[in-house]
Amino acid sequence: MTTVSSREFNQAISQAKKAARDGPLFITDRGRSAYVLMTIERYEQLLGNQPSILDLLAEPDCAEIEFEPPRLRSGIVRPPDLS
Repeated sequence: MTTVSSREFNQAISQAKKAARDGPLFITDRGRSAYVLMTIERYEQLLGNQPSILDLLAEPDCAEIEFEPPRLRSGIVRPPDLS
């Protein structure tokens, strides 16, 4: 884990990218951690292998899922003005 200031990051982006290969690179703004730079592979590991909504909807048994959204209170939705 490496920490650099925003100024250092802006002055040496290629070095920052190299440092991010070894682990997350924390970028500070006014002394406080503000951003994290990491490889896409590490980011995908953090996300895990979660399927996207498109993957879930493509499942053959998707049609069997019951979904009853709550009704909106009247007055929240107005008809569009098409004039």
